[in-house]
Amino acid sequence: MNDNGDTLDPVVYIVIGRVWDHEDGTEETATPVHVLLRGADDDDAVRKTLEALTSKGYVEAELDQIGVMDGEPEDPTYEAAYEDALAGNVAVIAFAE
Repeated sequence: MNDNGDTLDPVVYIVIGRVWDHEDGTEETATPVHVLLRGADDDDAVRKTLEALTSKGYVEAELDQIGVMDGEPEDPTYEAAYEDALAGNVAVIAFAE
């Protein structure tokens, strides 16, 4: 809540990067990922992202961008991930070829 008594929308971060399931991966072996999650701030979002990627079996990650989602996405690729993030989960979308 803010000082006016209005309810604030929860902040959902999106972190964009690439990951590898083995050490010393190359650009060609990278898997692009988008991660949606709630966090207290940028640092918390990055920490939670790295923990989630590790739990998924990725051993290396390069995070390129972090931003805040501007409301519910219209792209169906992100709808379920956004709902998961609102529920407090970390949603990892991996774009495998």
